[in-house]
Amino acid sequence: MNQFGGNWTQQKIEIVASYAKAYLTVMKDRLYFKLLYFDGFAGSGDIFKENEYDFEIIVGTTMKILEIDSPRSFDMYYFVEKNENNKKQLEQKIRIKFPQKDTHIVCEDCNKKMIDLANFLKKNLNYRVLAFVDPYGMEVNWNSIEALKGLGIDLWILVPTGIGVNRLLKNDGKISDAWLQKLEKFLGMNPKSILDFFYKEKTSFTLFGDETLFEKEKKATDKAAKLYRTRLNEIFDFVSEPFIMKNTTNSVMYHFMMATNNKTAIKIANDVIKPKYK
Repeated sequence: MNQFGGNWTQQKIEIVASYAKAYLTVMKDRLYFKLLYFDGFAGSGDIFKENEYDFEIIVGTTMKILEIDSPRSFDMYYFVEKNENNKKQLEQKIRIKFPQKDTHIVCEDCNKKMIDLANFLKKNLNYRVLAFVDPYGMEVNWNSIEALKGLGIDLWILVPTGIGVNRLLKNDGKISDAWLQKLEKFLGMNPKSILDFFYKEKTSFTLFGDETLFEKEKKATDKAAKLYRTRLNEIFDFVSEPFIMKNTTNSVMYHFMMATNNKTAIKIANDVIKPKYK
């Protein structure tokens, strides 16, 4: 069972479920399209919430999506879960509750399956995809996003701006090689571009001559969100406004956004996010 992250976890689930219902309403008469739902971090199907005040099990996104039958359901469901135990739990739940649905559950890395999905769509032009990619951290590589360019997919993605990118950006710019490589893979940018974007150079006059120092830009988490949206816009025609997720101390942890090549889809995404959660 997956661990609960905060009240925004349920809000995020509701955003995706609301969008899926609107998406299926738009597609209800377009029967020439086969509809595929793709979840890159499917989990076990439930989310566990516990603290000193409450105990609750929340139905995860996978179950919420599978429950939708009207006005149309998806033709196929593809769930990716890297944890074998979670994968087995999800299989069991789906087998019991939704035996009639065409579901595929694999224990694999999301990056590999996103590239496989892109290759599938290039060969099957009659498919349209709603994808939900919901990592805990910086597991999604930029080349996996790039593979989706020009395809019939609406992608909801959770971007760890605060809990991921900002934490790797040391205040003095002295980022370890391992962390810099992680930022490179996640953002699809070279080290110099990353440093130029997030840091200001300062010259310090010392006894031994001039010394160049780096100072991290203020509001680096907000800058990370804007950067990622800009990068997504290089792959997709439209990117939604983000749903901002904060922890109990009001620090930003994630930005949740949708990318698509469909003008109607982006309007629906923004309509789903704004009135409920801003």
